[in-house]
Amino acid sequence: MTAIETTGLTKRYGHDVYAVDDLDLRVEEGEVFGFLGPNGSGKSTTIDVLLDYVRPTAGSATVFGYDAQGDAGEIHQRVGVLPDGYSLYDRLTGREHLEYAVRLKATDDDPEAILDRVGLAPDAARRPAGTYSKGMRQRLALGMALVGDPDLLILDEPSSGLDPAGIRDIRQLTLDYAADGGTVFFSSHVLSQVEAVCDRVGILDDGRLVAVDTIDGLRDALGTGATITVTVDAPPPDLDLSAVPGVSSVHVADDEVRVACTDPSAKLAVLDHVRETGARILDFDTTKSSLEDLFTAYTRPETERPPTGGQR
Repeated sequence: MTAIETTGLTKRYGHDVYAVDDLDLRVEEGEVFGFLGPNGSGKSTTIDVLLDYVRPTAGSATVFGYDAQGDAGEIHQRVGVLPDGYSLYDRLTGREHLEYAVRLKATDDDPEAILDRVGLAPDAARRPAGTYSKGMRQRLALGMALVGDPDLLILDEPSSGLDPAGIRDIRQLTLDYAADGGTVFFSSHVLSQVEAVCDRVGILDDGRLVAVDTIDGLRDALGTGATITVTVDAPPPDLDLSAVPGVSSVHVADDEVRVACTDPSAKLAVLDHVRETGARILDFDTTKSSLEDLFTAYTRPETERPPTGGQR
């Protein structure tokens, strides 16, 4: 089943300000989908439409087949949300927040089990939320999102305010939740976190979906692949890699040769050609384009963006 689907989704303010522009998006049940974009790209507006907090100008959106505007009540019963910019009740304890969420969803969840799941200690659960650090507040809000064992978890900047241990906890919780059959819609600026947990990513820019694929698929579409850096005893003379299939660029500087390869098999050919020049190889290393590199490439101005096979 499709967890999230939008068709021609558009949200316009005034005559010519498009927060979301003709968005066609499909998220399959059971996947962890990363939703990325610069500030103001339309990510939060898209989430607000899915939850019927904002009405679209045109197009449609469904969650598990339910219409986002006509069946909002059914959707809210199946979705847990950790919003960006949420509010807590400063006078209520952590446990009281969980008990309140349990009553709202009419479930039989054990607040203590959820607090333990998100890493809030019993003494913290007894304190008012107004005394919490930002990281503790984030954990509590995540716990409230988990009430009712939702089929879809929407996480909007889930790592905000967390220390490295908390970020690892979020990553593991996301992976465990997906392993149990849940679907995660993961919107974050922490690209390393997205890269670590997401099956696919969609990149939104200026309200439009400029790419959607696996991270490896995005690399292939841009022709970035991987870069091999070869350290040599001296700059290799007469190095010519123009005939090597899968080599997209070559840069030689002092004792380093950096070669971008779109085909993994090209890396061995690069090493062979360097040896054939008479240069002695001292070391070599390979790196793949990071999600940050890909994000930057896909969200450059249109005139600077390389051609891609991503959705538009």
